[in-house]
Amino acid sequence: MTSTLERPVEAPTATWGTAVKATLHCLTGCAIGEILGMVIGTALAWGNLPTMVLAIGLAFLCGYSFTLFAVLRAGLDLRSAIRIALAADAVSITVMELVDNAIIALAPGAMDAHLTEGLFWSALLGGFAVAFLVTTPINKWMIGRGKGHAVVHAHH
Repeated sequence: MTSTLERPVEAPTATWGTAVKATLHCLTGCAIGEILGMVIGTALAWGNLPTMVLAIGLAFLCGYSFTLFAVLRAGLDLRSAIRIALAADAVSITVMELVDNAIIALAPGAMDAHLTEGLFWSALLGGFAVAFLVTTPINKWMIGRGKGHAVVHAHH
């Protein structure tokens, strides 16, 4: 017998609205993790590299967790839910993190800004905005092919 994970997912209609919702869902988890990591690293006066590693790690953890909890609520077992969350969000989170962190790293002074400075927050939030704009068409393309968040929607 074939499990739901092995069967191909029927490609849903890939509207911009669907892509925006999927990207916002993913971005919310990523933003929570990344902001938490940046705040912790900055507050503890860590260097740029350990702070970014923590922020990226927490972004992936929180991003995957949002999807994981949603599919667990739909009744999937933990192992299946983890596989679905990884399949649904890997590309989306990776693209968001690459874009967002590139903007933070390239914005003059952003990596050395403190939590109380507008530069810290504008680079971080601006990076999220650009990451959203870059990731949404990628999610639309993936959903249209039954990949990414289309895998999650098959279990709602």
